Amino acid sequence: MKILVLMDLTPGTRPEDLGPYLREEAARAWELYAAGIFRDMNFRTDRLGVVNTLECAGVEEAREILNTLPLAKAGFLQFEIIPLSYPAFLENLWVAPAEVSHAD
Repeated sequence: MKILVLMDLTPGTRPEDLGPYLREEAARAWELYAAGIFRDMNFRTDRLGVVNTLECAGVEEAREILNTLPLAKAGFLQFEIIPLSYPAFLENLWVAPAEVSHAD
């Protein structure tokens, strides 16, 4: 399942608090990317934060994975986890309409 994750700093966290964790955080993020779990990793340009796309079984697995991040373990991250699906309605563009039978 594709999962969109919006990551923000927990209230009260200052950027300078993150320094001791950043190298380990980057290493863990890379491990998850190399494993095919983190599919996209993007920094936000409108404010401090990260948007990731994950591929995993569901929301609970995503939460478990995200909690392995060093910044999350230290209590500096909060997540909004959004499960996604494919746009099923697009199928209808290619499905032939049902044959209409006309009684004589």
